[in-house]
Amino acid sequence: MDDNTVIITSLSEAWARPGSLLDLFLESFKAGEQIEHLLSHLVIVVMDPKAFKRCKEVHSYCYFLETKGINYTNEKVYMTKDYLEMMWGRNLFQQKILELGYNFLFTDVDIMWFRNPLRHIAITSHIAIASDFFFGDEDSLTNAPNGGFLYVRSCNKTIEFYKNWHSARNDFPGKHEQFVFNEIKRNFTDRFGVKIQFLNTAHCGGFCQLSKDFNKAGLQI
Repeated sequence: MDDNTVIITSLSEAWARPGSLLDLFLESFKAGEQIEHLLSHLVIVVMDPKAFKRCKEVHSYCYFLETKGINYTNEKVYMTKDYLEMMWGRNLFQQKILELGYNFLFTDVDIMWFRNPLRHIAITSHIAIASDFFFGDEDSLTNAPNGGFLYVRSCNKTIEFYKNWHSARNDFPGKHEQFVFNEIKRNFTDRFGVKIQFLNTAHCGGFCQLSKDFNKAGLQI
């Protein structure tokens, strides 16, 4: 995009097979309201060779993120060791994108896109994140985050935020990155001068709080 923003999703073979989530995800851009052009800004990050092969069959921009010590060909069960390593590895990869000077909009592959969510992200926000529970004020840190949809603007403030977010993992052993984000959000916004926006679930809904009006919804998580 003109402002150096890239859309990113990630997946393994389990979600890349024909008829799986990858196909539904890509189709949502085509069926959505004037958002098919965003596919030209989407990079699919894959974790294993079979997923990479399948990705290249259906999309133009695929990146094979090679990792050591974890077999990504199977689905990772929630909160197992491999699951935590996968989620924190994703967090570190996002940091590297910021360090390269790119803003990113990360979306889980199980999110359906209906409309352009970028129109709901304030230009003053350093970080905009989906909400598991939204309490009416996008600037309130009482909102509960959902890291499955996340926009971050590349600047020194967000890079430092990410570095320290990753390091904070050691203070919360056995927890995933979303849990740690929720724990450090107050201290880190003050410490690094980062403005966090929690997206209204009316526009970016999820299982915890569904969008009630699909004429307004941009995403369904």
